[in-house]
Amino acid sequence: MSLMNIAAIIDRFEPLIIDAMTEQKIPGLSVAVVKDDEVIYERGFGARDCGTGAAVTPDTLFGIGSCTKSFTSLAVMQLVHDGKIDVDDPISKYVPVTLESGRKPISVHRLLTHSSGIPDLGIATLAIAKLLGKQSHLPAIPLASWEDFYTHVNGAGRELIEPGSRFWYFNGGYIILGQIVARTSGISYENYVKEHILKPLDMERSTFLEDEWKKDSDVSTGYDTEGHGDEFRLIPSSHLCDEFAYAGGGLLSSVRELANYLIANMQGGNFRGKRITDSSVLQRMHQVHVYYDVRNQTGLGQFGKSGYGYGWSVSEDFFGYALVNHGGSTAVSSAYLGFVPQLKTGIAALANTGDMPIHPMIALLAMVAGKDPQVDIPYYPRKRHVDRLTGDYETYKGIHKMSVVNRGGLLHVVSKFLGSEASYPLIAENGSTNSLEFYVVTDLGTKRYVNFVVHGNGEVEFFAERCRFHKVQ
Repeated sequence: MSLMNIAAIIDRFEPLIIDAMTEQKIPGLSVAVVKDDEVIYERGFGARDCGTGAAVTPDTLFGIGSCTKSFTSLAVMQLVHDGKIDVDDPISKYVPVTLESGRKPISVHRLLTHSSGIPDLGIATLAIAKLLGKQSHLPAIPLASWEDFYTHVNGAGRELIEPGSRFWYFNGGYIILGQIVARTSGISYENYVKEHILKPLDMERSTFLEDEWKKDSDVSTGYDTEGHGDEFRLIPSSHLCDEFAYAGGGLLSSVRELANYLIANMQGGNFRGKRITDSSVLQRMHQVHVYYDVRNQTGLGQFGKSGYGYGWSVSEDFFGYALVNHGGSTAVSSAYLGFVPQLKTGIAALANTGDMPIHPMIALLAMVAGKDPQVDIPYYPRKRHVDRLTGDYETYKGIHKMSVVNRGGLLHVVSKFLGSEASYPLIAENGSTNSLEFYVVTDLGTKRYVNFVVHGNGEVEFFAERCRFHKVQ
């Protein structure tokens, strides 16, 4: 990829970032792009702290959330390579977890791939509620010691299904893996990651420890978000520093240091003459072990069959290449790491709210693959379609009014009549993301068909029952 091509891609990429930050009301975000073994682009956008207005830089520390899971997996696989862990061993060999499915023991492999048969047990939710001071919204479950942790996990026997029978994302499984790392290495999980991954990769400022990041001069303020529209507000917060979240989502880092991590992953474990593991170990981590739809061996992703490796999500057909990636959120900070091994190109992105806009990062990787994201990344055509349909509508002389709104990716019609309001989801008749034909389900359980009409001059109408609504321009 020539310097000219890089510049052209960045010229198209930066407006996508700014548009996403504006739409999602993200105060600050940073990005680094890696090609082969070099950082070819890095930049901070916006403010790391709204109060001081201090700018985000490529060195600004953010919580990376579940992107930590690949570090935990790498730690496990280093110990597998050293003969201290076997991924086929039952986890009860290493930690006091007594859950049994009645047929198969839960193996280390099953925890690595989120196929243990254990559903979410709310451990991350409890940690985040504590961070945000929202414990009153949840049951008062004791979680102050490792004894409490194992009591909570071992008490969930009735929740368990047969290991390997489905993909169930289980944060607690990675906390258990962190404990396996600690027990087999003889040092704490966080110290193991520091000595065996962070230090060799020159990630000297990356840390799990509150007393370390609080001393740093370039650390973001995390922001919880509440409300919508005029009611929207950003609430400043500390970062997630709970030992029961370390191995599942507790690392803080910067895009400059995460770039080193991406280089090592794309260069077979090598970084500036240092090797953190063998290439065969990384290949094992970067391949699908469990498809998201276990029954049909297919994925739910938009780029071919998709599934989970060891700490990484993998899409097998990203325009003819594999895409290895992962997102993360702590509710007040978020992250994305992604790379295309065959193109030796990767991207790291961090933000100081819990909702990282992943689509611009995917768009950049698509451009490197020679694609036009506005056409080839499903998010963008879908967004244009949704934006065209959403808005305020009224009938003849404005007697009846309604709105079409986007809620979590699903269109809803909000009808307004004589001071009362009702909302109904619009369900695409043919399942298409670009449909103009929909139905709503009435209180009686019947389907009522509705449709949009888009005219050549850009005018949009909505036909429902006896009414013909015109979109208000």
